[in-house]
Amino acid sequence: MRILMVCLGNICRSPLAEGILQHKAAKAGLQWRVESAGTGAWHAGEPPHHLSIKVAGLNGVDISNQRARQFVQEDFLHYDFIYVMDSSNYIDVKHMSGTLWNESKIDLLLNELHPGENRAVPDPWYGKEDGYHKVYEMIDKACDKIIQKHTQEVRGTKYELRSKR
Repeated sequence: MRILMVCLGNICRSPLAEGILQHKAAKAGLQWRVESAGTGAWHAGEPPHHLSIKVAGLNGVDISNQRARQFVQEDFLHYDFIYVMDSSNYIDVKHMSGTLWNESKIDLLLNELHPGENRAVPDPWYGKEDGYHKVYEMIDKACDKIIQKHTQEVRGTKYELRSKR
């Protein structure tokens, strides 16, 4: 499974989402590739925001080696699924994707917890450290749901295969 996490600048929310989901996937024994990007290029090549790095580290997730990059339309070809952090990111990705847009391969991350509600992961950039902790908790819960959903699907498939014998 190849998953891309997308936010605005790729230094706060999406690096956290990348790190958290990759960490959880590895712990679950899943061979996933999780990466992140931003809809803007302002921070291309930069590491995540120092508070994202700090909060991730406090939770046992190292994101310090990540580097920001901008989303490109070809990402729809290279990833099985794309999660965006808010509706603005969704609209930006849709416009940036051109003819490669595929609505079945993209959703807001928090729709994993609250289906169809299109809730945003708030951008902590403008606030203090506590905002990064809150964002971490939201993303962490959504990533738990992604792992749970995938492992249930895998278990269901294995059961079906066994029951057909």
